[in-house]
Amino acid sequence: MPESGHRPLGRILVIIPTYNEAGNLPSLLERLRTAVPQAHVLVADDNSPDGTGKIADEIAAADDLITVLHRPGKEGLGAAYLAGFEWGLARGYGVLVEMDGDGSHQPEELPRLLTALRDADAVLGSRWVPGGRIVNWPRYRELLSRGGSTYSRLLLGLPVRDVTSGFRAFRSHVLDDGLLADVASQGYCFQVDLAHRAVRAGHRVVEVPITFVERSHGDSKMSRDIVFEALWRVTAWGLAARFGRLAGRRHT
Repeated sequence: MPESGHRPLGRILVIIPTYNEAGNLPSLLERLRTAVPQAHVLVADDNSPDGTGKIADEIAAADDLITVLHRPGKEGLGAAYLAGFEWGLARGYGVLVEMDGDGSHQPEELPRLLTALRDADAVLGSRWVPGGRIVNWPRYRELLSRGGSTYSRLLLGLPVRDVTSGFRAFRSHVLDDGLLADVASQGYCFQVDLAHRAVRAGHRVVEVPITFVERSHGDSKMSRDIVFEALWRVTAWGLAARFGRLAGRRHT
């Protein structure tokens, strides 16, 4: 059931999926713990060959608010977040935050998302609203992201501009309201799927501007398969919704 009004947040869990982020994770965790000292952190590592999981264990051993969830292998962003959501919901966290492990999301901007969440059910950190920006991205990546967000927004009728943003904060009731029951999408399509489901369920979803900075270490996880998956899934969802509305009109 959607909720509204100015409400306390409860305990905060930041979920950070990692795969080969040894060069980025230590500084990211240090900045995050400084920016929001009360937040708990769950590093969901997909058995990174570069030792990211071991580094995360060493950091967690010295910080009681950091936990490492070791997963058997690389299964995709969506699967990592689903595992993190399940872990957090089972432990009663009031807010669950998505944040990339490559340093592209600025921990110093998380307080802005949490402030906005006091009057919302979900908050998306947006690159494409006034005040949002990107740093050090090649032009083709910007066009791909802008184009993907616009295509998804128009086809699905979503009232948000940055549909593929991976910097997000959810109140737990949004994710515990059957929203995750049959999510199968991976990669960036997972983000479109969650935004679509939250809006369709009637939850209040808002955007705040963020600065997205291209990673300085490691390689991007973006691939042609991820792009194709997003394209065909969004197209299928959009066509199904449109045909459903047409069928409904014919029977009225």
